[in-house]
Amino acid sequence: MRSHLVTAAFLALVLCAAPAASSRAAQVTFESLVREMTDLDALASFPDPAFDCAQCSSYDRRSTDPAVLTDENWFANGDRGHHIRKETRNGADEWVMLDAEGPGAIVRIWSANANDAGIVRVYLDNAPDPVIELPLQDMLDGEHAPFLAPISGVRSRGWNTHLPIPYASHCKITASNPDFYYQVNYRTYEPGTEVESFRPEMVQASQELLEKTRRLLANPDAAPQTGPRATTTYRETIAPGANIEMRLEGEGAIRNITCNADARDLERALRQCVVSIAFDDQRTPAVEAPLGDFFGTAPGINPYTSLPCGVRDDGTMYSQWVMPYRQSATLRITNHGTTPVTVEGAVVTGPREWTSRSLYFHAKWRAQFDIPTQPRQDWAYLAVDGQGRFVGDMLHVTNPVKDWWGEGDEKIYVDGEAFPSHFGTGTEDYYGYAWCNNERFVHAYHNQPRCDGPGNYGHTCVSRFHILDNIPFSKDFKFDMEVWHWADVKVNMAATSYWYARPGAKDGFDAIDPADLRIATPPPLPEPKRVKGALEGEKLEILSVTGGNVTTQQSATWAWSGEQQLWWMDGAPGDVLTLAFDAPEDRRFSVEAVFTKAIDYGIMQLSVNGKQASGPMDFFNDGVIVTEETPLGIFSLKKGLNTLTVKITGANEKSNPKRYMFGLDYLLIIPVKETS
Repeated sequence: MRSHLVTAAFLALVLCAAPAASSRAAQVTFESLVREMTDLDALASFPDPAFDCAQCSSYDRRSTDPAVLTDENWFANGDRGHHIRKETRNGADEWVMLDAEGPGAIVRIWSANANDAGIVRVYLDNAPDPVIELPLQDMLDGEHAPFLAPISGVRSRGWNTHLPIPYASHCKITASNPDFYYQVNYRTYEPGTEVESFRPEMVQASQELLEKTRRLLANPDAAPQTGPRATTTYRETIAPGANIEMRLEGEGAIRNITCNADARDLERALRQCVVSIAFDDQRTPAVEAPLGDFFGTAPGINPYTSLPCGVRDDGTMYSQWVMPYRQSATLRITNHGTTPVTVEGAVVTGPREWTSRSLYFHAKWRAQFDIPTQPRQDWAYLAVDGQGRFVGDMLHVTNPVKDWWGEGDEKIYVDGEAFPSHFGTGTEDYYGYAWCNNERFVHAYHNQPRCDGPGNYGHTCVSRFHILDNIPFSKDFKFDMEVWHWADVKVNMAATSYWYARPGAKDGFDAIDPADLRIATPPPLPEPKRVKGALEGEKLEILSVTGGNVTTQQSATWAWSGEQQLWWMDGAPGDVLTLAFDAPEDRRFSVEAVFTKAIDYGIMQLSVNGKQASGPMDFFNDGVIVTEETPLGIFSLKKGLNTLTVKITGANEKSNPKRYMFGLDYLLIIPVKETS
């Protein structure tokens, strides 16, 4: 019932707030943008009308100068609760997330904790009233029209929407609460471009198109093939050091590539076989990547279905990137391994006119082994000189410890920018999920088809495809990702970048060194150390919680017993968490506990069986630390079930914005020696 009420309220509001319709035909409309969401063919031409794509986010505003490579400056990590400014409207505060001069369009919104944002308002064309006004979670959860799955939705705790919101001259987005993570990706068209601003009747008029788009995004490998097609099949066993080659003649475009591979060690073969594609007899191939990495799976076969590429359940790898050429295309698969590899599949081509706006497809792979995580550094995915547009990437990380490797932010520079126009809030946020979650997820635009664990240990494969949020560039493009790991270790990273570019564009990639075509084996994990007699926080029964989320956090860095703690997030003052623990007999015990302190942890009042421990405890600290065994007091415990109650009472004055996390490593109950 709530869904219907929210939808009705939404439509009623925007109908009242909508500006008058333009009498002139618009070049950019809600419907044209929805069509772009699944139009891979359009990516193969420079956009017309031209636009820039940028991002506003809650990144830590202490990051100001790329010449000062410190944690306090360029790698600052407090990426929550930062906004452009605070405004007051009708006596209430609103925090501005985006303030963009148009014409333009919102093309992506993400959050890690949308439930903390409160009401989000979208103001278009300097109108005094919002055209959209609803809880951010209702915009992003995929359950409320018109923001329905899979266009919107929560994946591995990341909240996303890709529903476009066009505007003629200006867009401002605000939130009623400041304390949340966000990213807003938006286009800005050239001045004079006609853009029809979003109105609710557009949604109603486009229902058929929206339903078709939703169906295709839910099953992106089922896109219908239109127009004449020619298919070239292949099946070959490639000996070590040998290759197979296919040459396509005449003006046209590659529309689809499929490949199945078989080898004694398939995981290694997919890395050691390299696919290259040269268009129009290019001296340097525009595509050069390990076979598995090119299709977005590494290491090994990891089924997922996205719009431009994926892996079917039967192991068939597919690419639907459109690859135009004027005269010819030459595809080659080379076996750099030591054992034969059998490959079979098909290359589908179709007619496509080469024009002044046509772009060559590019896909290049870069790997680096034993990258130190201290000191922090920016690791380059891609650097291009020329004109084109960036359309996606895949990342494979080998992590040697049970600790989060992806705290780093993406930094994207376009056309000589001194400061990145995309500055993110964490690697997992860029890939559309949140909180270093190791759950597998699959979507048309972003995926995590592999994450070994435990605790993000081992191999992880993630991808993101920029379809509606592709990033055009006229002169140059640079993509860096921070190497930001909670532990001081060495990691291995391999990234495949996908982009389109005009003839003559240059990238910084050298030819692949066969010595790099390997898959590192992460070292075996030691058994986690446990404190004798400890009642582990993460194993305590949760009897009740009035707000927020209680989960288990895993890390080898902080020396938690068993390398885990109970972690309470997203609570607010007044919220109460009640945990159960057992005592072996009826008697008095001294109760002690080990906690975590950090910059986003709150002030708590603890009680045992309803009896308060000593006054409220402040768990704020500028850095993450684990406390000593801290006495809570002497309590009469019952044999069997007893309770530990934690109540949020506030936050340290240094916490800005205020946050209220709580972490419990373990309890100790020590019998009190009674005297006669």
